[in-house]
Amino acid sequence: MTELVTLSDVRAAAADLAGVVRRTPLEPSRDPVLDGVHLKCENLQRAGSFKIRGAYMRVSRLTPDERRHGVVAASAGNHAQGVALAASTLGIRSTVFMPESAPLPKVAATKGYGAEVILGGLTVDDALESAHRYAAETGATLIHPFDHHDIVAGQGTIALEILDQLPETTTIVTSVGGGGLIAGIAAAAKQLRPDIRIVGVQAEGAASYQHSLAAGTPVRLDKMQTIADGIAVGRPGDVPFAHVAALVDEIVTVTEEDISRALLSLLERNKLVVEPAGATAYAALLNYSVAYDAPTVAVLSGGNIDPLLLMRLIEHGLGASGRFMRANLRCADRPGALASILRLVGAYGGNIVDVYHQRSDPRLGVGEVSVDLSIETRGSEHAAEIVASLRDAGHFVSVEGPSI
Repeated sequence: MTELVTLSDVRAAAADLAGVVRRTPLEPSRDPVLDGVHLKCENLQRAGSFKIRGAYMRVSRLTPDERRHGVVAASAGNHAQGVALAASTLGIRSTVFMPESAPLPKVAATKGYGAEVILGGLTVDDALESAHRYAAETGATLIHPFDHHDIVAGQGTIALEILDQLPETTTIVTSVGGGGLIAGIAAAAKQLRPDIRIVGVQAEGAASYQHSLAAGTPVRLDKMQTIADGIAVGRPGDVPFAHVAALVDEIVTVTEEDISRALLSLLERNKLVVEPAGATAYAALLNYSVAYDAPTVAVLSGGNIDPLLLMRLIEHGLGASGRFMRANLRCADRPGALASILRLVGAYGGNIVDVYHQRSDPRLGVGEVSVDLSIETRGSEHAAEIVASLRDAGHFVSVEGPSI
């Protein structure tokens, strides 16, 4: 039986973290769909995520001999930055293994905090294997991203802040990767308020906890695919799993489209930049996967996002919400045909972003041309009106994304 983190453990962590981490704000959601939802803004934490809490706790409790040998970690980015910042704050050498797909801004930030970064492998699990080997070879202490009591206790300090900022909270919803965050939150919150609901959210393409809970033990996924790289963990940690199995009320999943819509809402409505993994709790509330009573808190666990990815996700989110559409038309190859299509879209209030006109595609019939349009719309109903008008005018129209 794994011993669970106690409330006194979390309170001791809070005392040690005083002056090291930021007490992040708890803000009401500005999206009218989510009335009664508050946002715990760990995206505004030092190093851009909650990870500094657990990382600092683990590193600060090393013995003098362990400190001399340095620390090693594995991460897609947020834990890497947390360990690098914690180690540099305490004057300890750090080495971090990151998957080759790690976002460049996260790699640069980790180096900026003083760590030596080594890239290798495709996933966090691959990087973790490399970190284990490095620790065995050099004597460095492995700072696991989630599977340690000090890590869990450090992350649990978020729950102390939430219940101090909003004592009447009924539900806390948070992202889940390896499980350290939700384990810590559940350990603290359930001991303070046994009636509170704790809900975890995983990306549909990396939902290790649902399989593991069904099996009654941590189970490794065969494959993962998600834009939420921060929670793309193939196997739950033993320590977090024990907490989740004992204390967490529900685990749900969200799709990539859900995450994209959530990121767009957070940016547009709440003026907050959040990474995909950090937005999953909000996504689960936005798509009604989680039934809740006000006040409910969604933890925005991180804000470290590659600007290039953010650009793509904004476009994807606009498409998922019906506000951006890519349409392909086939029409007669005659003078004025393209102009009539553009006038028709404009007459219905669509704003054309770009046009690609092609005559040489072998799939086209004789006398046909293909026209690709990118169109900004006011929403799904407006997009459907534009498509209907084009079809009524005799054009064959296909649309990328949600069916219209």
